[in-house]
Amino acid sequence: MAEFIVAIELGSSKITGIAGHKNLDGSITVQAVAQENSAECIRKGVVYNIDKTVQALTSIMKKLEASLKRKVAHVYVGVGGQSIQSVRNTNVRELSADSVVTQDMINSLMDANRSMQYPDKLILDAITQEYKVDNQFQLDPVGIQCSRLEGNFLNILWRKVFYRALKKSFDQANISVLDMYLSPLALADSVLSDSERRSGCVLVDLGAETTTVCIYYRGIVRHLAVIPLGRNNITKDIASLQMEESTAEAMKIKYASAYTDDNALDRTLNYPIDNDRSVPATKFAEIVEARMQEIIENVWCQVPSEFADKLLAGIILTGGGSNMANIETAFRNYTHVDKIRIAKFVNETIKSGNAIVNAKDGRLCTALGILCKGNQNCDGGELSNDLFGRMTEKPTAATEETGKSAASEGVGRVLDQQEQLKPKEEVKKEQPKEDNKPHEEEPKEDHGDGKPTWLQRTLTGLKNFGKKMVAPDDER
Repeated sequence: MAEFIVAIELGSSKITGIAGHKNLDGSITVQAVAQENSAECIRKGVVYNIDKTVQALTSIMKKLEASLKRKVAHVYVGVGGQSIQSVRNTNVRELSADSVVTQDMINSLMDANRSMQYPDKLILDAITQEYKVDNQFQLDPVGIQCSRLEGNFLNILWRKVFYRALKKSFDQANISVLDMYLSPLALADSVLSDSERRSGCVLVDLGAETTTVCIYYRGIVRHLAVIPLGRNNITKDIASLQMEESTAEAMKIKYASAYTDDNALDRTLNYPIDNDRSVPATKFAEIVEARMQEIIENVWCQVPSEFADKLLAGIILTGGGSNMANIETAFRNYTHVDKIRIAKFVNETIKSGNAIVNAKDGRLCTALGILCKGNQNCDGGELSNDLFGRMTEKPTAATEETGKSAASEGVGRVLDQQEQLKPKEEVKKEQPKEDNKPHEEEPKEDHGDGKPTWLQRTLTGLKNFGKKMVAPDDER
């Protein structure tokens, strides 16, 4: 039996499907990559045309299965887009004198936080920031004596309408989703080091239509925001010089620089648009740099003031937009942060013969991050029908390991609507229940209509015929 994991990322420029196998040494072997243009179905990182999204997803699944020569039973999906935002919430519990904090008290605070209602929005994940025990902050307050317990949480929200559109797209494409993960957090886990998360840093994912900002301090996510600006905005600005967007995109790739020193710029230089027209290099640089300055300033505005001077690990850039020339210099000039790093690839060891993967240009970091999160086999090759039409059991997400991830907070796993309604302790304790029927009854295969199956009717007929054959003549 083959073993592989399949991850799907819905980006604003491309939908990417990637399949890989986790090796015993911790490395991952990428076995297949499939991409489809998503400009007509994904906008700002969220689904807006369901039919075209279904077509793109179906095409990706066919390509992956053709490369793998196996059926794909399930997939992992990354959730992102402009609708995502983080909101802080505080829950307080007054205790009797000389009370000692217990785990049940901590769970109660988290349950109260998860029960928060936001108009038209869902809580995708809840991340514990810290606890305040009387007047002292603690990461683990269990066992401490106090009279007042305060829990500070970061709730990551998403608009319900976008969640429904995404779910409907996968349902119509007949694709089973094992788990959904927050793309920014999956990306962070794959490109940031432990020391960067502890020291404090800003992770900036420069995408096609959005720029995602994720702030870490002391190993905890402190803020998450999605800015509706990306590298496509630069392309459209260049296209305002009366040219096709395809031409503008080609010129951006060839000539664009996030920052240009005025003294180093040749003011007599012109960039050709077509055979008859050209644009002065100075004007081209002004257009590109103006938009880049807007994006960078919006990024820096997302940094909470209490963390602005604590980001010892600096700024980490990734995504397709990080490939622009002098991007580090531009961020350094506009944010006044000296420590800038570009993450072109994930930290995990990836083995692949695929040119898209080996390009290591930051475009696949999110998809690879989601792939790294997967922990269950997605192979559907063993699913087959036997003589009587019974199907072998599918791998399910209801394993012990997945159950633990569902109950844990702040791991980047998206809680579904049913899980959001369950208290934390209930999620932990919930186990699949078996249908205990009396032993004297013969087990019956239920088809939902209460009637015996063809096989059951046949076996019953044969049994009755046998009884008649062996019965005495006077009983016949």
